[in-house]
Amino acid sequence: MNWKDEVEKRRDEIIKETQSFLRIKSVLDEETISDVAPFGEGINEAFLHLLQLGADSGFSIKNLDGYAGHIELIGSSEDVVGVLCHVDVVPEGDGWTSDPYGANIRDGKIFARGALDDKGPTIAAFYALKIIKDLALPLTKNVRMIIGTDEESEWRCVDHYFKHEKMPVVGFAPDADFPIIFAEKGIIDVTLKQTSTMETEQGDVNLQSFQSGRRFNMVPDFAEATIMNPNATDVRQLFTDYLNEAEVKGVCKVDADSLTFSIEGISAHAMEPNNGKNAGILLAAFLNKLELDTQGRHYIKTIVDVFENDTRGENLKISYKDEISGDLTVNLGVMSYSKESGGQIGVNVRYPVTGNAEYIKKGFTALDGFDLHSFVDSKPHHVEEDHPLIQTLQSVYEQQTGEKAELIAIGGGTYARALEAGVAFGPLFPGRPDIAHQKDEYIIIEDLLKATAIYAQAIYELAK
Repeated sequence: MNWKDEVEKRRDEIIKETQSFLRIKSVLDEETISDVAPFGEGINEAFLHLLQLGADSGFSIKNLDGYAGHIELIGSSEDVVGVLCHVDVVPEGDGWTSDPYGANIRDGKIFARGALDDKGPTIAAFYALKIIKDLALPLTKNVRMIIGTDEESEWRCVDHYFKHEKMPVVGFAPDADFPIIFAEKGIIDVTLKQTSTMETEQGDVNLQSFQSGRRFNMVPDFAEATIMNPNATDVRQLFTDYLNEAEVKGVCKVDADSLTFSIEGISAHAMEPNNGKNAGILLAAFLNKLELDTQGRHYIKTIVDVFENDTRGENLKISYKDEISGDLTVNLGVMSYSKESGGQIGVNVRYPVTGNAEYIKKGFTALDGFDLHSFVDSKPHHVEEDHPLIQTLQSVYEQQTGEKAELIAIGGGTYARALEAGVAFGPLFPGRPDIAHQKDEYIIIEDLLKATAIYAQAIYELAK
């Protein structure tokens, strides 16, 4: 079977459908949530679009209350091979060269939020399954393309799905890197609130508000703060000097008795915060130079002292690494402060597969002047190297690429960890830049088609 030839026959169709899918803005939208759209209208539109695509192609489909569903190719036994995808995307952020939902093609790439994570690979997986169906290849196991709608937030979709549907015997998520992700770090979201009993003595400058970040799992690319009672001329010059020193862009707006500062950073995935520039930490570092009021100073100083130039948790005394999955990482993803209610921070921690969540929790509870409001832990995931799933995918990858299928570990969390025996498998090929969650996200068309062929053979080998 020449899988690449089968993909090439469908080249134009795959590209066109990928563009159509990417043009749906499928971001979590609390304002449009309903009984049929539990995560908002945009995500539901993308979800229904994909299910309809499956129905139109003759697959069996199932919608579980708008939370999740599947597109299924029936085999001759009860066992299931799972291909886990998601239709939701992170917010687009700022600074795009073109419309984040335009799905424009430039230089052989499709540019859109979700092109790489995970709507482009989802279409690749769908056409992989469609090729097997079109060719009427006999399968022993059923294959379910399981569709999630809340992967970028709280995973309520897969929780709901597996309350009603059986667990696949094996499976993969096309939502990371090639060759094979056999280990995923644990993921912890921590929310800390400034202690309510904190003193609120006035300073030379009073911090009125501070805001940065939309999601725990993104490096914030924008931050804004307002201060009251400043010496406007001196502070504005200090801000200008700081921008030049830090080599970042920013704006200072003057009001009657206040100044509002904003700084632009660079967004990146929380699995490696060093790939971005955290706008919130940058702005806090500037404000830390001012004589702020007691409450504001404590909030800003905590951000700087604990998180500036430290993405490995050394200041929190939680740093750790292992040979399987590498370093623990820390991303300060959400920061908010108001004079009236004090401050709050949201932190995303990715910890190695041999790490200890309770040890990490102690590091946060020891943080002075903050109360631990929530601590949500998604345990690490690891499939042994000699597992048949690993062996099959290694064989397929090596046949199609001619390259050795090395096993790698990541800090990202994919739906593979929802399976008892699951790995992440593509779509990012070795040497390609990882621009997921960043501005001008794209997928290379030739890579999209190449991944489709790999997925088709992989599904067939696992299910035949």
